[in-house]
Amino acid sequence: MIPSLYINFNGFLYKEGEKVFTVNNRAFKYGDALFETIRIINGQPCFLEDHFIRLKKGMKVLKMNAGTISFNQLKDQIIRLINKNRIKEGGRIRLTVFRSSEGFYLPEGDEGRSYLIEASPLKEHIYKLNEKGITVGVYDELKITRNVLAQIKTTNNIPNILAGIYKRENNLDDCIVLNDQDRIAEAISSNIFLYKNNNLYTPSLEEGCIDGIMRSQVLKIAKNLKINVFEGMINGSMLLQADELFLTNAIKGIEWVAAYREKRYFNNSTKEILDQLNNIVLPLP
Repeated sequence: MIPSLYINFNGFLYKEGEKVFTVNNRAFKYGDALFETIRIINGQPCFLEDHFIRLKKGMKVLKMNAGTISFNQLKDQIIRLINKNRIKEGGRIRLTVFRSSEGFYLPEGDEGRSYLIEASPLKEHIYKLNEKGITVGVYDELKITRNVLAQIKTTNNIPNILAGIYKRENNLDDCIVLNDQDRIAEAISSNIFLYKNNNLYTPSLEEGCIDGIMRSQVLKIAKNLKINVFEGMINGSMLLQADELFLTNAIKGIEWVAAYREKRYFNNSTKEILDQLNNIVLPLP
């Protein structure tokens, strides 16, 4: 029997199914909200300070002053919920911050801030590479606009939602999403990396990709492994020339891509980068 999970809404615990919002919620009405998904390993949240840095950046972009939200208190509340839900190994956190004032497009006042924390267990307690490589395609019906909003995690992300539907309709495991210049930006919920001849390529933030927490970790690891790193413009022809292709996000870590169209990829360097990642989150005693 799966035990009941709790959520944390503004510092108070509620059972997962309890109603905590009204119809005037701005996250629901206008997508006036930001969120972070945070991996739990051995019962502890990973890269939490990096998540908070990105959250603060997003709040600044949305002119959403922190108000009464203390990031030290948020950390305490996240750990409190992990313990309440008895997550001792792997898990995931979703932290959502939204304006709690009413109004239409213009908020009535600018003081109210609310947060919601969700915590659920995962089977894997470490980052583990998928044994079977995934198959990806390209979604090109709606493009990502290159601006600062593309770098932060708002609750309004229609292109990626439609890419997810396209993935399902075409029996794919994931989709590559293009920017408004028809260059590669990211995957549905991940950053994208190409590897060839000790060179690692990934779209720059200016290309419209999310400023991923795992993206930053992989870039650091690659440099430590003496792999040449290139952040810039990535086009479709580069997909066909790469030896390895992988996706990254905070929850899965690194996901190996085996196929794009007729192209097939290896995963030797991908495995090496993943091993280094697990050394960071599970340091040797």
